[in-house]
Amino acid sequence: MKKAIIIIAALFGMALAASAQPRAIGARLLGLGANGIEASYQHTMAESQFIQGDLGIFAWDGFTATGTYNWIISSPRWTSEGVWNFYLGAGASLGYVEYGHDAEGRVESNFMFGFVGQVGLEYNFDFPLQLSADLRPVLGWSDGKFYGDGVLGFVPSISVRYRF
Repeated sequence: MKKAIIIIAALFGMALAASAQPRAIGARLLGLGANGIEASYQHTMAESQFIQGDLGIFAWDGFTATGTYNWIISSPRWTSEGVWNFYLGAGASLGYVEYGHDAEGRVESNFMFGFVGQVGLEYNFDFPLQLSADLRPVLGWSDGKFYGDGVLGFVPSISVRYRF
C-alpha cells in the first residue's frame, strides 16, 4: 500500500511539474508565395529548449505536420521590457500535396516526408503574446524520389502565439 501511495504521489508531482512548463499556441503564416497557414504549438522543455508542433494547409491544396526540437542560442537585451530569443532547431515533416492535373485530368498528388531545419527570432512581450519570424527549409522525398528543387519551404514565416 505504501508503494502505491508513493507511486501515485510521484506521478501527481510529475504531472504538476509538466503543467507548470510555459506553452504557447497560435498561428504561423507562410510568406512569399507559399500561401499557407499553420496551427502552431510550443512547449518549453528546459530553460533554453522547446518543442514546436505545426499542422498546416498550404496553397489550399495540401497539408503538413511538422515537429521540431529547438535550442535558444542567444537572448539579446535589445529592450528593457520583454525577451528576445534567437533559436535553432531540427525535426521532421510529413504531408500530402496536390500539385495539378495530368493529361487525362486526374489529380496529381504525392505524400511527402522530409527533415527540417529551423532558424528564427522571437519576441515575448511582458503580456502573454509572442511574435516570431523564422526560416524552415525541408530536405526530403516525395513519391519515392528526392524533391525536384532539392529544398522545399525555404520561405520566411511569421508567427503570432498566445503564451500560457
